[in-house]
Amino acid sequence: MVQEEKFGEKDFQTIIGNLLRYGVWISLSVAFIGGIVYLMNHGSQIEDYSVFKENDRNIFEVIASVYHGAIQGDGASLIFTGIILLFLTPVLRVLLSLFSFLLEKDYLYVGITLIVIVIIIISISFGFSH
Repeated sequence: MVQEEKFGEKDFQTIIGNLLRYGVWISLSVAFIGGIVYLMNHGSQIEDYSVFKENDRNIFEVIASVYHGAIQGDGASLIFTGIILLFLTPVLRVLLSLFSFLLEKDYLYVGITLIVIVIIIISISFGFSH
């Protein structure tokens, strides 16, 4: 008789560990490449720090702008893409944990994880809507 293998907690822990490890490396690599591209194109220019003034763009406009710039190979947009990937890495870890707890039928931790996800969504919503 062949024993059926179940997808278990150790498998999820391995996936979550790899997500964190590779998520950080990929985000740092994208930001590093963006830094090189930026310096190649703008290395001799004097930086204009007025871009740090507060503006009223929403998160979707910012992400769309960064996406289009990264596709075109803009160094600053690639750096921002790396930063966005770095922020998304732990968020994806929380989502994977939710699925892990659902498979384990550990409903206390499902509830706690859902509260964390709601807090993240509220923080992002209020953080970008001035």
